[in-house]
Amino acid sequence: MLGKLLDNVRQRHPLVHNITNYVTVNDCANILLACGGSPIMADDMGEAEEITALCGGLVLNLGTLNARTIPAMLAAGIKANELGHPAVLDPVGAGASRLRTDTALRLVEQVRFAVIRGNISEIKTLALGGGSTQGVDADVGDAVTKDTLEEAVRFAKGFAQKTGAVIAITGAIDIVADGERAFCIFNGHPMMSSVTGTGCQLSAMTAAYVTANPDRPLEATAAAVCAMGVCGELAQQRMGEQDGNSSYRNYIIDAVYRLDGETLERHANYQIL
Repeated sequence: MLGKLLDNVRQRHPLVHNITNYVTVNDCANILLACGGSPIMADDMGEAEEITALCGGLVLNLGTLNARTIPAMLAAGIKANELGHPAVLDPVGAGASRLRTDTALRLVEQVRFAVIRGNISEIKTLALGGGSTQGVDADVGDAVTKDTLEEAVRFAKGFAQKTGAVIAITGAIDIVADGERAFCIFNGHPMMSSVTGTGCQLSAMTAAYVTANPDRPLEATAAAVCAMGVCGELAQQRMGEQDGNSSYRNYIIDAVYRLDGETLERHANYQIL
């Protein structure tokens, strides 16, 4: 099932508008090209709506949030809703500052998102209307473990029901949930946390998957999360004695480029609750 959703991305080449993090913008563009999509990055208010109208999907990423891009994000999100295009929110660092938290909450209030993807602390901040994070990283006390998995799944399903979005909580164990079902995903490698931007890349790739599979947002999001985790594993297997995190970043993009539906089906490790 997940492999077919990947194949659809490669066949349909979705064009995705990204208002995103300038720390990782190049990697987001490359991951979209690698998975079979196509990127546009435009964050000026003068063209945000027009570019959104050209594209099939939209990503709003708060990683390097500033006052200039907030109106563009809102305008692009509303335009995507008007056109029926899926929008993905990545609330990077929500809870770390008032500006990030208030902006994320405002976006959730004014824009209908197909997917909201973040770490557990960011998603809790949105669900509770406030919170705290360690910069842009999840608080250790919030981490999803096998012992807390069922509680985290209930939380994700509840927030999905409230927002109407698929909720993707990523970490050592990933949860992708709508109001009724949740994929608990066990792919990935700890070294992924040593590379800046794997989460930003995943949000961009998720937009490509849901744009190419508009009738199956839950499964498409789960396929994207599984694909990123599988590619993190495959990339680590390539690591040589002299390789470091820069090589690992490139190997992840290579793995996404080479990934096919059959390989994804073979390596995806998940259960549905």
